[in-house]
Amino acid sequence: KNQIDWIPLNTGSVRPTQGKTCCVAQVNGGSQSFNAVNTLRVLARWMRMPCTTNQSSVAKAWQEFDDNGRMKESSYRDRVVDVAEEFAKFTAVLAPVSEELTDRYSERKEKEAEGRLLTQAEKEVKKTGPQKA
Repeated sequence: KNQIDWIPLNTGSVRPTQGKTCCVAQVNGGSQSFNAVNTLRVLARWMRMPCTTNQSSVAKAWQEFDDNGRMKESSYRDRVVDVAEEFAKFTAVLAPVSEELTDRYSERKEKEAEGRLLTQAEKEVKKTGPQKA
């Protein structure tokens, strides 16, 4: 979630996350909770990111890492590796078709009408008219 907070959802008319693949994992201090990973999937969808079907949730994470910060051998570690492998494969499969997956009718229509994609601010001005100071 922290990484998502730092990603600009759009820069002008560019959406840096659109078409990028997503993998969801979490670590908890207590017992497992799947609400966070489910919510992250919703966020990915809003950011136009296809998500892997697999996910990982590591409970009591403070017990799962050694003094060097490496994850100890465990079923949790195996699951994280499974998810990482699926993410790599998922990305490799989608990469060749990413242009087709991100080709949006509304954006083609806007480019044809305006010559380019407008920023959100420009769209607001078109909708409401220029704001007076």
